[in-house]
Amino acid sequence: MHLSDNVVLLVTHSADFFTIDKVAAALLNKGVQAFRLDADKFPLEVQLTAHFDKFQSYHTIEYNNCHISTEQVQAVWLRRLGQPKLSQELAPKFQEACLRESKATLNGFWDSLKGATWVDDLERIDYASNKLRQLRIASEIGFVIPQTLVTNKAESAREFFWQVKGKMVSKLLTPLSQSMEYTPFFLYTSIVKEEDLQDAESLRHCPMVFQEQIPKQQELRVVYVNGNIFVGALNADVYAAAKVDWRQPDIDIGAWQHHQLPDEVVCRLQSLMMRFGLLFGVFDFILTPSGEYVFLEINPVGEWGMLEKDLDLPIASAIADALLQSKE
Repeated sequence: MHLSDNVVLLVTHSADFFTIDKVAAALLNKGVQAFRLDADKFPLEVQLTAHFDKFQSYHTIEYNNCHISTEQVQAVWLRRLGQPKLSQELAPKFQEACLRESKATLNGFWDSLKGATWVDDLERIDYASNKLRQLRIASEIGFVIPQTLVTNKAESAREFFWQVKGKMVSKLLTPLSQSMEYTPFFLYTSIVKEEDLQDAESLRHCPMVFQEQIPKQQELRVVYVNGNIFVGALNADVYAAAKVDWRQPDIDIGAWQHHQLPDEVVCRLQSLMMRFGLLFGVFDFILTPSGEYVFLEINPVGEWGMLEKDLDLPIASAIADALLQSKE
């Protein structure tokens, strides 16, 4: 299949759905073709070729009966970056080397697209994904953040538990899942009880994040797209489990509400996005019963489909507009 000379590359993984289709449709409505690349299908089903000589270089990609060159790509949406999947028939002794070479080839392909508009740049996404950096910068620009401890020391965890008067939750610094779909390997934010600390010595194997448990009136998911802000609110008293983590699979998310952020929160959001150099980001906040907005984190490639679906928010269209803006 031949594509036009102005293509937007949508990078995701093969298990992705809804949001990727919404953005592709929004681009088509604006007269632009999208090329979906499931990065986890490389190298088995995606073919990449890079040519170099003394005067020029060019890269091509073939997938799903489509063929494009990097010169055709005007913009890239990094929705998700799936890991390359290798054949089970490949001998185990070759797995590590083939995976390493596949990742290196993909990295070279991303580099060949540096002239395109990215939402967002890989290096900026990596920089912004550091949860401890997020907390530091959020605090510096005036956001309220939870008291937080990151440690692999059992005694420190126990001391922090009493410091926050037994109101403590635990979480990880990095995601263990590519999507919002349930997997037993996804660790949700969980309440820590005193008896849980009896096994705290296991922290020596892996550090964890501990935070004070913030009282909730609402959970807020805030989507920032190139200066546009879309907000969904979930009442904590409607979903009892949401008092800890609304993403758990046994919670029926169907009651998202519209919410208007105060101007000072919006200004801080804009400042944070400028610090990170991002056009897109998904924030999690807690609105306390006293009306205080508490910053939890930002996900540079976060989920937003439920807000567009339940609240009819035009997030996909805003992402398409950001992709089609002129590169500065």
